[in-house]
Amino acid sequence: MKVLFILSLIASFLFASVDINTASVEQLITLKGVGHKKAKRIVAYRQKHGCFKSLKEFRKVKGIKKKTIKKNKGNIVINECKTK
Repeated sequence: MKVLFILSLIASFLFASVDINTASVEQLITLKGVGHKKAKRIVAYRQKHGCFKSLKEFRKVKGIKKKTIKKNKGNIVINECKTK
């Protein structure tokens, strides 16, 4: 199980794009400046408020600042939300 986790992290770094509307905690922590706590906050915010529509809305998550977004420019993707 640990090996699978490490392999998924390596794959995430290679492909680098993270869709903040669908990413798991493990995928979100591949972003620079996003640790386990921030990743959990992102997922919790998304569950409570729905999908992110913009980076401005993404910044409403505690700990996500302009600097975090700037560090990850080109790695953050906001795809259209798929609701059931």
